[in-house]
Amino acid sequence: MESSNPALAKLTPSSTNTYGEPGWYQPGAGGSAYPGVMTRSDAMTVDGVIGRTLALLALMTLSGAAAWIWLPPELTGVALIGGAIGALVLGLVISFGRMTNPLLVTGYALLEGVVLGLISEVFENQFAGIVAQAVAATVGIFFVMLILYRFRVIRATPRFTKGLMGALIAAVVLMLGNWVLSLFGVNTGLRDAGAIGIIFSLAMIVIGALTFILDFDVVERGVAEGLPKRYGWFAAFGILLGLVWVYLEVLRLLSYLRGRE
Repeated sequence: MESSNPALAKLTPSSTNTYGEPGWYQPGAGGSAYPGVMTRSDAMTVDGVIGRTLALLALMTLSGAAAWIWLPPELTGVALIGGAIGALVLGLVISFGRMTNPLLVTGYALLEGVVLGLISEVFENQFAGIVAQAVAATVGIFFVMLILYRFRVIRATPRFTKGLMGALIAAVVLMLGNWVLSLFGVNTGLRDAGAIGIIFSLAMIVIGALTFILDFDVVERGVAEGLPKRYGWFAAFGILLGLVWVYLEVLRLLSYLRGRE
């Protein structure tokens, strides 16, 4: 099973396995996908992934708060653009290079924190209390999806995965198309406070929330396989990507709703 999250998807040695077929996560697979990887003391654990995820969140929060509080207004634009480009480059390197280096992952968290901090500052200046609301909603969504996964209310079946991947591709195409059209002065309404924009943001939040199901599944299978614990950094990075996505979409949606008051 391959995760929709580009980072956690890399934890899956084969993207062609389906339920009922011999795969890296099944006892009868005929060997580990990673030579020499078996159950051992230095293997990746759920607790290890949780700890690394919390550490990255803490670093991201600290860098965001620092940028929000101490960065001079005249440097905000440069820091936002530089942080966004740096985070994008590191994110792509980590995702497609399957990097487990904690320095790279930490660097991404710090740069992403600067970007989120500055964006959050803009929204907070317009709508007091909106950042706290967005954070609370994001945390709530994450734990709701975790509970739904834990009790197998929603399962990462092949049909579920294909449907969600289709939705993700459609969302990316729509957002890119909207951006290109905006360069020519065409407003599709996807990113406005109107009905279309609200519906689109809701859809993005739902899609982002559902990707957690695939990510939980991949982490669970990676732990069962006994991947080296360094992959805990990779898994934490992937979860962080999902949290950032959901937070930004929730922040945008709340701004639409608050703007109508």
